[in-house]
Amino acid sequence: MKFGTQRPRATWRSLGLAGIYTAAMLAGGGAVAEAGQCPVDKVIAPASSDPPRGAATTPKDVTDTVIGSIDLRQEEAVGVNNRLFRLRRLVVQPGGVVPWHSHGNRPALIYIVEGEITEYASTCSVPILHRAGETAPETHATAHWWKNIGRKPVVLLSADLFPTTDTHTDAHTM
Repeated sequence: MKFGTQRPRATWRSLGLAGIYTAAMLAGGGAVAEAGQCPVDKVIAPASSDPPRGAATTPKDVTDTVIGSIDLRQEEAVGVNNRLFRLRRLVVQPGGVVPWHSHGNRPALIYIVEGEITEYASTCSVPILHRAGETAPETHATAHWWKNIGRKPVVLLSADLFPTTDTHTDAHTM
């Protein structure tokens, strides 16, 4: 075994930072879930679909643009009536909020294009950090809100099945 092996400084620095990060996470220092999912030991049963205390309930500094949609009532072969298959682009500015909402009647997939955004879900006892390149499934059990706590805008793509018969929500429901 050779103890005098030379490694580039960047390698040692990376290993050192990885070790510090791992130690902090193991010591319970990670107050935010990583990799876009709630840790198994932090999953909780939602009390209701009502927003919990402290949840943001109005949009703030978020632009929501429908890029395109297909009225599935016109697509007989699909067999999904009364839905729009939508693709939206959301830009959440620093400090911006996508308010509390439920996906009980509107499944969706969110793709994080740029930046990092924090999700506060009714089924997770810790915030969930989502990074560029990740996809977040939003099923019937999802009720949540999102906040950009970073310094740069976050860009999201949202594909959902929006109910055309829903008269209680705006067409741009988050």
